[in-house]
Amino acid sequence: MAALGWSAFFDDQLDPAETAFARMRVATVHRARMTAESVSGPVRLKLPVHANTADHAVGDWVLVEPETWMLVRRLARKTLLQRRTEGGRVPQLIAANLDTLFIVTSCNDDLNVARLERYLALANEAGTTPVIVLTKADQVADAGPYREQVTGLQRGLDVVTLNARSPDAALALAPWCGTGQTVALVGSSGVGKSSLLNTLAAKVPEEAQLTGSIREADSKGRHTTTSRSLHAIAGGGWVIDTPGIRTLHVSDITAGLDLLFAEITELAPRCRFGNCTHSHEPGCAVLAAVAAGTLDQVRVDRWRKLQEENRNNTPLQSGPRGNKTTKAPGRRR
Repeated sequence: MAALGWSAFFDDQLDPAETAFARMRVATVHRARMTAESVSGPVRLKLPVHANTADHAVGDWVLVEPETWMLVRRLARKTLLQRRTEGGRVPQLIAANLDTLFIVTSCNDDLNVARLERYLALANEAGTTPVIVLTKADQVADAGPYREQVTGLQRGLDVVTLNARSPDAALALAPWCGTGQTVALVGSSGVGKSSLLNTLAAKVPEEAQLTGSIREADSKGRHTTTSRSLHAIAGGGWVIDTPGIRTLHVSDITAGLDLLFAEITELAPRCRFGNCTHSHEPGCAVLAAVAAGTLDQVRVDRWRKLQEENRNNTPLQSGPRGNKTTKAPGRRR
């Protein structure tokens, strides 16, 4: 069970009467069916009549009737990666119980610092450790300039540069892929996520994920992964592959943004005014740091943009305690 990612966190959730149930890990989620990994191999779960697969994420732990493979219940998650889509009423579940999130981009025009910051904030809010993975390093004369663009985006952030198709990629990422560890791959289409998954999982050609080419003009790729899925890593861990995300909206991730922009978050209490916007107020510690050259104005501008987007897109709860209603996101005055 530990090799599948089971830990004391999940053990503590079991009632004595539930010890006879099989413990399995969700491997795929579709509209009307789900599969899971068990200690004896993959299983197609049977779902109760009123089960909603949208309530489950790849990586979830579930209890299952051992004789019928009927789903009994889902256990609470240790971490949950989710995002709110434009116009969506509930967040879209991406992956559960992750240890590490590999944010994959490539050494070409796809690299977009502002987009990477959105992924970092999402990872922070989920409670998982982010790692920036720069692929296609073998296709440029010097990957150094690309690495410099992402180094320092967040305190303690690890950045790994590699060729996703090379066996050396698995060695470079081995510290996060040990027995029982779970990672997920996120990023735009065409950055090499499927190639990296094939390398990490040591997929034979007939089992390999499809990979696609990119347009030379703008380095954009086509979707080759269409659903999320759990795969065993050759080193003993597990990797969750995800489809490319074209637009990543910021919503309900205040804690994630505070961690991403820790240097601004820590300066804010020193401002003269408690509601300082760090744009024009006298006695602003953030503006003083910009003027002194210890804080980048471009970084502050991106922080302000994400804060505003997060505020406008996050649903509000209002009303008396015990009878609150949720107000849909929208521009607030």
